[in-house]
Formats: sequence, structure tokens, C-alpha cells
Amino acid sequence: MACKFHASMTDRLPSFLSLLAPLLLAMALGTPAQAERADRNKPLNVAADRQGTVDLLKQVIVFSGNVIITKGSIVIKADRVEVRETPDGYRTAMAIGVAGRPATFRQKREGVDEFIDGQADRLEYDDRADTVRFVNNAIVRRLRGASIGDEITGHLITYDNITEVFSVSGGGGNTAASPSGGRVRAVLTPREGTPAAAEAASAPPLKTSPALGDKR
Repeated sequence: MACKFHASMTDRLPSFLSLLAPLLLAMALGTPAQAERADRNKPLNVAADRQGTVDLLKQVIVFSGNVIITKGSIVIKADRVEVRETPDGYRTAMAIGVAGRPATFRQKREGVDEFIDGQADRLEYDDRADTVRFVNNAIVRRLRGASIGDEITGHLITYDNITEVFSVSGGGGNTAASPSGGRVRAVLTPREGTPAAAEAASAPPLKTSPALGDKR
């Protein structure tokens, strides 16, 4: 019978702001809303289905098996999670997925019905800098309710919760970790409440052209 492990931590989850890949794209979200400000001061909770280890001397906690981390509106899910406490009392969490089931991240944005939703082979959550790194096969979306507002893909995406800026970099070529050939991509939609958004919503759907040789 699977057992359930829980851990609850206070303080805030050091800085992973260095991007070494050659291609870099910085993009700020187009709405004035911020990530949930209260999340930064909420306790960090960890739950898992299988074994867990707590090393009080090294200040390292490792959980595996359907691991779920919550911190206010933040929810991180992964197959394995390692949480470390730095000498200055802050914490970092590394979440690792498995084949066919990447690690996932979700956080509500302040004052609007929107979420930042992302996935990657590995997530690195930094409590002190308040950043999340999505590493390998990274996809990050801004959801408006159940609809996708914006979507960014790349080898490495760093999300700054404070400034709401994404830094996106490509990989080194077409590999298993970067099937898109190392390119970064962004799909952006007009901000809600703007004339551009209203025009896009009222535009008629695109029609497909008849195939060559189709006589009508």
C-alpha cells in the first residue's frame, strides 16, 4: 500500500538567472496584473506517494512518486522532487518528470482569471529570486480561463514571478531534448479589452481553398 509523505516549510524558495544558450528572447506579459503577491510568503508543502528522505544535517528533502508541491496558488507536479535549504535560509526545489509525463507548474495571476501554466523535463524553483526555470522541452502558456492567451516554447525558459518577464533560449540543434532544432517560438494574442482583441474576436473564420483539380 502506497504511503503519503508530507513536508511543510516556511520562508521563500537562489538565483538561476544565467542563460548560456546563444539565442535569448525576453518578453514581458502584456497585462498589468501580477503573479499572486501572497504566494511569496506562503509555506511550501510537499506530498508524495512513495519513499521520501529528510536529511536534517544537509537540509535536503527528496520525495518521489506523484509528487505535488503547493505554495499558495502555485502547484508543481513531478515524479521526483529535491528541496534544498541554502545557508541564508532560502530554499530551492528541483522537480523532474518522466518520459511521457513532464514536470508541470501553475500559478494564478493577481486580480484576473489567468494562470501561468508550463511544463518541461525539469523545473527549478528558486524561492529567494522568485523564479522558475523550465529546462528541456519547455512550454509555458498564459491561460485566460480555459483558453490559451500566449504560448512560448524553447529549450530553456526562465520565468520571473516578480517582473513577469520570460527569458527564452534555444538548444544546440535537433536533439531529443530539443526536437524543434533549437529554435524558440512564441505565439501571442491581443490583450483582452483592447480594440485589437475585439477585432480578432469578430473576424470571420478562415476558409480553406478547394484542392487543385477540385471542380465546383
